[in-house]
Amino acid sequence: MTAKIIDGKAIAERLRAQIAAEVQQRVDAGLPRPGLATVLVGDNPASQIYVRMKHKACEQVGIQSFSRTLPADASQADVEAVVDELNADPRVHGILVQLPLPPGLDEERVLGRIRLEKDVDGFHPLNIGRLAQKGREPLFVPCTPAGIMVLLEEAGVNLEGARAVVLGRSNIVGMPVALLLLRRNATVTVCHSRTRDLPAVTREADVLIAAVGRAEMVRGDWVKPGAVVIDVGVNRVEDPTAKKGYRLVGDVAFDEVKEVAAAITPVPGGVGPMTIAMLLKNTLRAAKLAD
Repeated sequence: MTAKIIDGKAIAERLRAQIAAEVQQRVDAGLPRPGLATVLVGDNPASQIYVRMKHKACEQVGIQSFSRTLPADASQADVEAVVDELNADPRVHGILVQLPLPPGLDEERVLGRIRLEKDVDGFHPLNIGRLAQKGREPLFVPCTPAGIMVLLEEAGVNLEGARAVVLGRSNIVGMPVALLLLRRNATVTVCHSRTRDLPAVTREADVLIAAVGRAEMVRGDWVKPGAVVIDVGVNRVEDPTAKKGYRLVGDVAFDEVKEVAAAITPVPGGVGPMTIAMLLKNTLRAAKLAD
């Protein structure tokens, strides 16, 4: 059995087309163009690339973007002052503080400073708190977990009563996606570095979400035949045959696992494109909330 490939790139492109059409309808109706502001502190090369990608994506769907950059030695007060300024700017509907922040800055304080209705990354403590409670709805859901849920829906996965295993417990992916799976009535296990007999736990999963940041950690014999596997990892491995001297791989040994799983996301082209698509969708939603 060879797994069905869940094409995140194609799904994200379809979502972007829908978002672009809605943005144009707003503008034609005389409503404000949605605006997204990014805050980049320091000169982390990966963060710089991610921010450029987000601005390019905004441009492609007609969302206005604003960029604020601060040096790596910016103080807590400096960063919070920029967030306050963007909170007060009516052109800005969504604020994204690019993580990680340089050492010495209080990430939680910065994220908590963003106005709830502009928290398009979904990381404000109140949004996460609402996500964790039955009967409460967050204004925004973190983008990568939200994208994962769309991929599962597009693959036709029935989560009701399914055994879901999440590898990784980060605030950005692991914990929020576990909460989203619980909301869909899956039975959820969250694994981490102290989980005993990890392969035995992952073999119980009908749905396996791998988000640990370790290249090709999940092997073919870790996966139950017929499971759906979502690979969140993006890892560089040296490859002298590649043009850049490296290639990108996920947390899943793709060639092994695709022979066992029913469906799997590739790396690249799986979860990654969905993250930015959901950010654009959240920014459009923020603009609607401000109307």
